[in-house]
Amino acid sequence: MESYGELLRKAREEKNVTLEEIERATAITKNYILALEEERSDDFPGESYFCGFLTNYCEYLGINAEEVLHLYHAKKIQEAPVPIELTKKQTPKYLVPAIIAGGVLIVIGVVLYLYFSVFHVPDKIAEKAQKATEKERIHQYEFTGKSETKRLYKGDQILFPTKQGNGKIIVTVGQTKSKLSLLMPSGTQIIELSEERELDVDGDGFADVIVYLSDISTDEESHGAEVRLIEKKGETSVVEVDSAEKGTELSEIPSSGSVKNNSKRVVIHEDTRAYPFTINVTFRGSCLFRYKSDRNTYVEDYFKTGDQVAVNSNNGTRLWISNNNALKIRVIAGLSTYDLEVGRAGEVKAEDIKWVRDSDGKYRLVLIELE
Repeated sequence: MESYGELLRKAREEKNVTLEEIERATAITKNYILALEEERSDDFPGESYFCGFLTNYCEYLGINAEEVLHLYHAKKIQEAPVPIELTKKQTPKYLVPAIIAGGVLIVIGVVLYLYFSVFHVPDKIAEKAQKATEKERIHQYEFTGKSETKRLYKGDQILFPTKQGNGKIIVTVGQTKSKLSLLMPSGTQIIELSEERELDVDGDGFADVIVYLSDISTDEESHGAEVRLIEKKGETSVVEVDSAEKGTELSEIPSSGSVKNNSKRVVIHEDTRAYPFTINVTFRGSCLFRYKSDRNTYVEDYFKTGDQVAVNSNNGTRLWISNNNALKIRVIAGLSTYDLEVGRAGEVKAEDIKWVRDSDGKYRLVLIELE
């Protein structure tokens, strides 16, 4: 079969016209005329341009444009590459969905294995729910007299045996946010973080237990409070003072509860009897601190900012301080608390805090500055 390019060239030669004449007559440049005859369709901006120029050229030469266009399209089909889809090996239609479904099943199996066998999620959820239920339920703890640590929540109750042993005294946990409050028959006690407090549960004037608050949240009441209940040992007899101290006129107890150290001897607390008291020392700076409680040996150490010391005493305690401004002293006697005045920076001080019995028969807890 003759190609469309040969057909165009022969028609031009038979008509005996030059390329310049054709260019002037058809407005088709010589380059495009030669491209049509040489069947170089890629030289045109697009197929529509090529077909338009081809039709115009055929009309100028006096040949059938439709036949020439038919020859062009036939050649184009012959030269077109075989579609990639026809060269690929056809895979069964069900294979891809089967692979995807298998992969999904494997993933589900792995997730279930991790969920139940590795991480034990259902068990952990059940445990968490049980803990939440336990928190919501009011618990009762019986104090056996032995030291123990517990986390208490609002509403929990601690049962203390009575002195006669035939009943229980109930102490209920109140506030557990920022501060711990304990509701007792003798009144409500407020305990701050890291504070150690002696509690007179039955109101007989003698401490029954020491409570130390070791952990409490400042903004979440449901966190509860971790406390250590410490057995309180029995009392011993009060220290007798010499005859020079008996009958000496003592200062009045300040109504504010904050004792001013403006004399050699200051009354901290007075009562009809003597009983154990606690001295809580909080260090605001570095200080060498020594103390001797009752008949025990001296305890001495170098303390830094933030350190705390609790001194329990039945009769009296002697303190020696290398820097009186570096610490704050709080005395707890019965249900009363007294803060001693902070001294000057660099001031060295020695003092006794002890019970004395006055000539009127009353017992007074006094602070005596030593020379």
